[in-house]
Amino acid sequence: MAEKPLDVIHKALDSNVIVELKGSREFRGKLVGYDIHMNLVLEEAEELNNGEAVRSLGHVVVRGDNVVLISPTIR
Repeated sequence: MAEKPLDVIHKALDSNVIVELKGSREFRGKLVGYDIHMNLVLEEAEELNNGEAVRSLGHVVVRGDNVVLISPTIR
């Protein structure tokens, strides 16, 4: 049986991810929570520009309407 999208996100809990948003903005952090609307909670979040951290944000909530992709990463 195929996995559902939220099942895949659930497997990424407590691991580092890169989140790409509309407008080509990227964030990296530890995924600590999500809901059915794909609102995401990241800890130790950083804003990225061309793959390089440009700003440390700490604890953030990302609105699901803006999420284009979520990808696991090695920090």
